[in-house]
Amino acid sequence: MAKKDEKSHKNAPLIGIDIGGTGIKGGIVDLKKGKLLGDRFRVPTPQPATPEAVAEAVALVVAELSARPEAPAAGSPIGVTFPGIIQHGVVHSAANVDKSWLDTDIDALLTARLGRPVEVINDADAAGLAEARYGAGEGVKGTVLVITLGTGIGSAFIFDGKLVPNAELGHLEIDGFDAETKASAVARERDGLSWDEYSVLLQRYFSHVEFLFSPELFIVGGGISKRADEYLPNLKLRTPIVPAVLRNEAGIVGAAVEIALQHKLAK
Repeated sequence: MAKKDEKSHKNAPLIGIDIGGTGIKGGIVDLKKGKLLGDRFRVPTPQPATPEAVAEAVALVVAELSARPEAPAAGSPIGVTFPGIIQHGVVHSAANVDKSWLDTDIDALLTARLGRPVEVINDADAAGLAEARYGAGEGVKGTVLVITLGTGIGSAFIFDGKLVPNAELGHLEIDGFDAETKASAVARERDGLSWDEYSVLLQRYFSHVEFLFSPELFIVGGGISKRADEYLPNLKLRTPIVPAVLRNEAGIVGAAVEIALQHKLAK
């Protein structure tokens, strides 16, 4: 009987929360399929986005999700993403939120506020983990690099399905510049580049990353992954390069996967 009960806890649904610069969204994640049960719930990110204000907003999202019939068991752990470098639960960079986050123990803050175990993961890492587990990288052995083209360039380094955290590949220096200042989606709009002109910059970036890591697969995420046919066919690489599949739900799904793995609630 104990064995059966143990199995029922494996891959049981969990809550994932994705903290962004403009919105905080969450959902109940089916860990077998990597999909949300029911709709996402979103609240605006408080301005200024101080630790206390964000913790209150996260608590609101968790309360709404916890009241649903399909909610996980009360007290089950919660996975959260944050747009910054996270090491041992502590924030070490905070580009799109309040600077008072620096050196904050976000795991401890949210665990205390929610009264249940919380672990926080970098937002690009979470999205990459979800994409590698349930999306375009499912079943791929070796190194998979998930690169998101948005305001900056986010990245996730996955090896044999496991995350190597905090790989900041958007900050590689290429031709004397921080790569994301030239090759992000925002840089393309700012500089008024055509897709062909933008492809030249992406070629330079992906060739460099390919040379450094020799991955088995590149997965391209971010808003412009919807327009992948405008630029991916222009890139000449040894490595296959494909658009992401999970899109907007990847952060929520990845947060839940990470907490499940940490607590041995998923295989």
